[in-house]
Amino acid sequence: MPQLRIALAQINSTVGDIAGNTRLHLDWARQALDARAHVVVFPEMSLTGYPVEDLSLRSTFAQASRQAVDDLAGRLVEAGCGDLLVYVGYLDLDEAGPRDAAAALYRGEVVARQFKHHLPNYGVFDEHRWFKAGQTLDVVRLHGLDIGMVICEDIWQDGGPVTALGQAGVDLVVAPNASPYERSKDDIRLPLVARRAAEAGAPLVYANLVGGQDDLVFDGDSIVVGANGDLLGRAPQFVEHLLVVDLDLPAGGHSAEGEFAGLKVRRRVLGTESASPYEPLPEAPISEPLSDEAEVWSALVVGLRDYVRKNGFRSVLFGFSGGIDSAVTAALAVDALGADAVYGVSMPSKYSSAHSREDAAELARRLGCHFRTEPVEDMVEVYVNQLKLAGTGLAEENIQARVRGMLLMALSNLEGHLVLATGNKTELAVGYSTIYGDAVGGFAPIKDVFKRHVWELARWRNAEAEKRGETPPIPENSITKPPSAELRPGQLDTDSLPDYALLDDILDDYIEGDRGYGDLLAAGFEPETIDRVLRMVDRAEYKRRQYPIGTKITFKAFGRDRRLPITNGWREGDQR
Repeated sequence: MPQLRIALAQINSTVGDIAGNTRLHLDWARQALDARAHVVVFPEMSLTGYPVEDLSLRSTFAQASRQAVDDLAGRLVEAGCGDLLVYVGYLDLDEAGPRDAAAALYRGEVVARQFKHHLPNYGVFDEHRWFKAGQTLDVVRLHGLDIGMVICEDIWQDGGPVTALGQAGVDLVVAPNASPYERSKDDIRLPLVARRAAEAGAPLVYANLVGGQDDLVFDGDSIVVGANGDLLGRAPQFVEHLLVVDLDLPAGGHSAEGEFAGLKVRRRVLGTESASPYEPLPEAPISEPLSDEAEVWSALVVGLRDYVRKNGFRSVLFGFSGGIDSAVTAALAVDALGADAVYGVSMPSKYSSAHSREDAAELARRLGCHFRTEPVEDMVEVYVNQLKLAGTGLAEENIQARVRGMLLMALSNLEGHLVLATGNKTELAVGYSTIYGDAVGGFAPIKDVFKRHVWELARWRNAEAEKRGETPPIPENSITKPPSAELRPGQLDTDSLPDYALLDDILDDYIEGDRGYGDLLAAGFEPETIDRVLRMVDRAEYKRRQYPIGTKITFKAFGRDRRLPITNGWREGDQR
């Protein structure tokens, strides 16, 4: 049977940086050539980065993208990669409008252009706003083998391009993807790709993007699956990687053109002779998927690292309170950026306990990061005395948080650090944060992590350090002590909130599952607790709108996924 060596270039593009992304493509194409690949597949919109959002509506950007594809074809020849068939994702523009496109480049020419057919419009996607759907499929014949293509969502929806290619006949399907990460998504991909490969009657090559883009992160996890569903190759998660797989393909001699499953199939012959025989790789490279905690930690690290670096920052700054949230954020930041790029600030008030100050200092010592103490008691007293806030409760308490926020932003302006917000998803859900206080900052690394999972991640990260013979980064006291904002004497989070285990269960059903009052009641939660939690969630929408963005790891993150009106007279449960 004819042989074909295919490479999947799992790269980290930057949205809008067409010149930098072009250089990235040339570098990885050379690596594919050095690996003696015949074909290299880059991810969806790899030349422009993804998602480009409303950049797609700027004709100047679309035209620059299309020109870059044409130029790349020639530059590949100059780089000695002319005989390599290169699939690259980009933004196109024609009389119908902007297109999510992929092109096949060969010997200095764009030999095929294809537009995404299924445009997702759910969750984080808004592609009906950004693109027009394609209605044609381009099949190219290289070394006597017919190679078809589908783009990302085209494999996630039944029918359409995969069905059409299966009916028309191909020997291989390549699928450029930009599939955002969420927990356990890698468990869904492999069965899905296996079904699509069977539907096409040919192996399917799934090349996915890697890296962070604003609140999204892409985990790679590129795979090659045989027509029988066997896993033939798998790339590691969260790192750039070139996956090289040898395929033995039965050349079907397909020739059918015309309309299949409502799409027009076109063919182009690039070469009919089989590739020269070669010694295949000894075994298929198959990377093991990460554990759940390792996967989430990696997603948070990559999301933070890329947000900082792609936006031109060199360092981050945030409050070290001695609590679990700031401790986990600090460990993430050090893993992402290195200890020398992390600046912690202890900001004790008159209510701050000795153990909190000690835990903050111990955290910095273990991580080896920068650390300073800036007491806020005198600054708070000025506000309290001038506004006569003593004994007013919330107004007095929140002055402390806001003074701390102001102090952090002043240091950011002075020294150029990016301020991180350290709040978690549970607290953000119920509004347990102070606008212009602990909510200040440009990025929130654990914004999409429920409180219980924050503790789980802390224990996991410490255990991983112990396995490597390292000092656990997070002080044990920060993990085990009852959480407190320490804005008044003896304060605990449970004074204002239900127990976190119970609270997270309700929030998971209400936010992630979109379950109503009756569903929660049927699940066994107490009516009074349901009422209390749902009212807190619904009333806090205005706070969430003003909170910094943070890496999405769950099915329904605040922001792109969950968009509710702030002015909203509907209260779940009022109609019962």
